[in-house]
Amino acid sequence: MGSTSKRGGFLLPAGIAFVGFTTQFGGGFASGAQIYQYFINYGFWGLLMPFLAQFIFSLFYWYGMRYAYRHKLYDYRSFSKKFYGKFSFIFSNLYELIYFVMICLAPAVAFATGGLTLSDLTGLPYIASTIIIGLFILIVALFGTNLVRRCSSVLSVLIIAGLFAVLIPNIIAQWDTITQNIVKMWHGSVPIGSTCDGSFLSALWSGIIYGVFQVAAIGLMYQHVETLNDEKQVAQSMRYMYIVNVITMMLSVIGLLAIAFKPEFKEYANSIPMMLFVKSGVGAKFLTPIISILIFLGAITTGVNMISGIVTRVVNSLEKNKTRDEATHKVRGHLARCFIVSLIFTALAFAISQLGLIPLVKTGYSYIGYATLVVIIIPFIIHFIYTKVKRKA
Repeated sequence: MGSTSKRGGFLLPAGIAFVGFTTQFGGGFASGAQIYQYFINYGFWGLLMPFLAQFIFSLFYWYGMRYAYRHKLYDYRSFSKKFYGKFSFIFSNLYELIYFVMICLAPAVAFATGGLTLSDLTGLPYIASTIIIGLFILIVALFGTNLVRRCSSVLSVLIIAGLFAVLIPNIIAQWDTITQNIVKMWHGSVPIGSTCDGSFLSALWSGIIYGVFQVAAIGLMYQHVETLNDEKQVAQSMRYMYIVNVITMMLSVIGLLAIAFKPEFKEYANSIPMMLFVKSGVGAKFLTPIISILIFLGAITTGVNMISGIVTRVVNSLEKNKTRDEATHKVRGHLARCFIVSLIFTALAFAISQLGLIPLVKTGYSYIGYATLVVIIIPFIIHFIYTKVKRKA
């Protein structure tokens, strides 16, 4: 028994941490647009908020995944029915709606940003590029949780290595400018193009909203706790995720400070500010393709994780009248169901990306954050307090 609990003692939690990392690390993160919008945009105090945002993200992931592990709930529908109890009819269906909207939004944005980037890199038409992305997402999501986790681990290593290659040399080369801009922000200045007042409260709220919005994707994480063999590994995985997320995000924040007061930053702020950062530093000719590849990989991993979560939920529901062994051993039928569900949701995201709805889709993210606050954050806090009080009674 002891050897079983130790098996994969580092690799399993690390794999789950990387799934969490790649869920957050999409095209918006890689391009720097998300970093600007939620953090740098708010001046000096915004530079500190990644620590808070990632803490919220990791804390609520840990609480939900620990509950899923304890009660053997491996998809978000099963989790919601058990967790919300007599209120499950309301909250379970509300979360179903949130996750469905996420499935429409995140993979669609992944198709759009990844397709544009791949098209720029290869010269392929946009539609052909998005089809390639769709096939990759379909194949990985089809073969289940283990492949998603392994794929996320491999891509995470590549993404982190690429980020370090792009950011660290340029941060060193532009360090004087970065420190000068931090001083400007400390004295109340905000970046070029910002409409914020640089107040602590506005930066705090933005950091909270970012962390809360990311928690909306928690449903795709429950499937991964099935592979764990010790509850402590849930906390371990979230510690790893917090460390990786904070390091990568703070490197991006510090890097983008180098260009925060450049006049041309206004043109890049809401598109690909990281591209201006690379062009302003060293090795632009070599590092510009790497940024494009990172945006492409970020788009792929987000799409894979989102589609995989809905596939697990729907297939588990279709197979609810079968034992897990029957469903697993009838491989042909199980794979057919996975393929059909993967195909439907991949096609849905693909269609949205082709219809030019991405600008509208992006505006929906903030609303998901508010919905998540009501459906996940507040109920999780109430559940925590109620459980503590009940134990003491």
